Amino acid sequence: MTATLPHNMTCSTLPAPVLSLIRAALDEDVNGGDLTSAFFIDSASISSARIVARENGIVAGGAVAARVFQEVDARLIVQHEKPDGAPFAKDDTLLSVTGPTRGILTAERCALNFLQRLCGIASLTRRYVDAVRPHPVKVLDTRKTTPGWRWLEKMAVRAGGGTNHRMGLHDRVMVKDNHLLADDRLHDLQNAIDRVKAAHPDIVVELEADTLKQVGNFLTLRGVDMILLDNMPPAKLREAVALVNSRVFLEASGGITLETINEVASTGVDAISCGALTHSARALDLSLELEA
Repeated sequence: MTATLPHNMTCSTLPAPVLSLIRAALDEDVNGGDLTSAFFIDSASISSARIVARENGIVAGGAVAARVFQEVDARLIVQHEKPDGAPFAKDDTLLSVTGPTRGILTAERCALNFLQRLCGIASLTRRYVDAVRPHPVKVLDTRKTTPGWRWLEKMAVRAGGGTNHRMGLHDRVMVKDNHLLADDRLHDLQNAIDRVKAAHPDIVVELEADTLKQVGNFLTLRGVDMILLDNMPPAKLREAVALVNSRVFLEASGGITLETINEVASTGVDAISCGALTHSARALDLSLELEA
């Protein structure tokens, strides 16, 4: 019922959109040349460097950072000291790189920008995942992602132990209140569901409910795979869980925080979606240290 991203990505198997993003980031930063390195670093200089953590966290984006270095200079050799999904502590080394000093310094900021952002998402996700224990509920991301970064940010959510919701508008039907308001024909939900299932037999159909009455109405329809319970307090969520009685997958959403997510998980819903995983994660404090 969730989007699927490839596992075990390496810097040589990143998808085309990610490679385009890396190249755009380098073009933005380097724009034809690194004047400081060109004039202050000997072209024959070889160095080693480490990306070091300044705080605790969860690794995500190692393959992306490695690709940044190799896009700048293919002679740079990158070693992953910790894999994506692994916890790290302050002063741990996440990645090491050896090769032409100019290349290391030119790639430094761009590689850190990707790695800090993605580690931040993975680390925040892990906090949410830890907060729902011991309840058997999935923590889902949303489409509230940085434009152009969705693939990477959803990958980071997985590294943190979360589960990906739909990747985009193309891989799941999700009927929300605005769809119903925008077109009166959609009030004939059964007809619309039948048509989409006929055109796309394997597509997941999810309907958003704001009230228990809507939940009851949705249960009478064929082809409904999921119901999103939007902005319902825990007491209402429990009533919805009892009403549905495991007939469809239930997702709770709306204003979920680290302080409230455990209570929501205790209601018996199957999943909880949190836009904060991607739109509110802060970049972690990492730095590149050149070896003497």
